[in-house]
Amino acid sequence: MVMIDKRKVNPYTEVYALGQHICMSAHKARRVIDQIRGRSYEETLMILELMPYRACYAVLKLVYSAAANATHNKGFNETSLIISKAEVNEGTTVKKLKPRARGRSYPIKRSTCHITIVLKDISLDEREEIDKNYKLETRNTYTNKSGGLWDKG
Repeated sequence: MVMIDKRKVNPYTEVYALGQHICMSAHKARRVIDQIRGRSYEETLMILELMPYRACYAVLKLVYSAAANATHNKGFNETSLIISKAEVNEGTTVKKLKPRARGRSYPIKRSTCHITIVLKDISLDEREEIDKNYKLETRNTYTNKSGGLWDKG
């Protein structure tokens, strides 16, 4: 199970959607989540629409929701989004009793899960790397050329 680190490197490039108490086992949801982790947003939509599992519908709704959060709240472009983190945790178990023959009862346990989808905008990361390289280049060009003892000029 993958845990999401609360200390983010750059929280301005990531958005997430959290679905809690989804009525399916965590094992069945992980089968779908493992297929989409690390892929682009558009590729993820195609995969989820074509997979035959019931968990795909819940995951698809969460991916749509995270993308809507990204475009509305942060102004990101959907074509530059990738799924950076996706995790499934076990939720509470709903316990019921089913009446059986001769006045007995049979316990029914319905497991639930919590799904978290984190989308990352890769265009901002590329922009940050370009800015870092530009700062390094400008620092090297504007060094002190006074001809001191430790200068290599």
